[in-house]
Amino acid sequence: MLTLALAGKPNCGKSTFFKAATMAHAEIANYPFTTINPNFGVAYVRTKCACTELKVKCSHCVDGNRFVAVNLIDVAGLVPDAHKGKGLGNQFLDHLRQANAILHIIDASGGTDSEGNPVGVGNHDPADDVKFLGFEMTMWVYGILDKHWTRLNRQAQVKGFSIHQAIADTFTGLGITPEDVRDAELALKLELVHAKMEDLVPFCAEIVKISKPMLVVGNKFDEAPEALRAKLAEQKVAFASAASELALRNAAAANVVRYLPGDEMFTVANEGSLSAAQKAGLAKIADVMKQCKGTGVQQAINRAVFELLDMIVVYPVEDENHYCNKQGDVLPDAFLMRKGSTPHDLAFQVHTDIGKGFLYAVDAKTKMRIKENHELKNGDVIKIVSAAK
Repeated sequence: MLTLALAGKPNCGKSTFFKAATMAHAEIANYPFTTINPNFGVAYVRTKCACTELKVKCSHCVDGNRFVAVNLIDVAGLVPDAHKGKGLGNQFLDHLRQANAILHIIDASGGTDSEGNPVGVGNHDPADDVKFLGFEMTMWVYGILDKHWTRLNRQAQVKGFSIHQAIADTFTGLGITPEDVRDAELALKLELVHAKMEDLVPFCAEIVKISKPMLVVGNKFDEAPEALRAKLAEQKVAFASAASELALRNAAAANVVRYLPGDEMFTVANEGSLSAAQKAGLAKIADVMKQCKGTGVQQAINRAVFELLDMIVVYPVEDENHYCNKQGDVLPDAFLMRKGSTPHDLAFQVHTDIGKGFLYAVDAKTKMRIKENHELKNGDVIKIVSAAK
């Protein structure tokens, strides 16, 4: 599964966001470093299920909405100079190794300083928090590369030596590929074999940008003064109210409201059963959703997966006529795959043996055989024919 990480300074609402997105237990408190060890959970991206287009009954979606699982990590808060060991330092940064993308949660209300200490709403400029995570990660990656650069530079003079592969190997476990290294080199118009020390920090910044794409999410949107909202909007920050999402999910679980994560509005199941305080609370959430077109939590997860990571959803089936598996289960699986993936890639995603034994694929919607290098599209329903049993 894909892995998304929640990162940011302490006390910005990461754990509330995590709990709202996963409904898993996470300690929440109004002081820095509530989270020390990372929390692990499962969140979901929301997409329109293929059953709506095919006009078939599917037991794996809710009202035509398919929820596809992704891993979510809530890591400990980051403070300025973490790459030098401040706060939880490199321990925090190390937890980001396995992330495919990062949701950088900031406190849009301006109610906490750069280290997460409460200072009162509007007394800190959250725009100052937008860039610091990228800087800390850049300097962390630079610190790794710097330790090996003299050796790599010397080896680069040897015929047949691949500087791209060697640098990728230096970043073992970070998910950085030789292609990422080459893309960063091209973006900066560098020649790595002739790069100087002053070139390395911009190079590492580009590597972080490519290998760990990041979406900045302004949490506590509902508490933010208008001036701060406007400033963050100029920086293309996505807004969210994790507290509103958590309240709605709890209310939906108690059958107080009807709400699906990602909906732009909710409906009250039985208004007569609500107390005055509950009505006031829901009215406040409704106002937030009107401004934000939802609470922003599900929207942020979707943007990270479908925009940052450029993923599509594909449905593998065994029976292309009934869109089901051998047991008759309609559209039993939905896989997230990178845009540009092929039926052969899908075969490997289903199972390594099926990928190795791949023969051909069938587009279940058209009933036509497609080539193994055919580019899959979002919502495709594909039958894989393989020599593997």
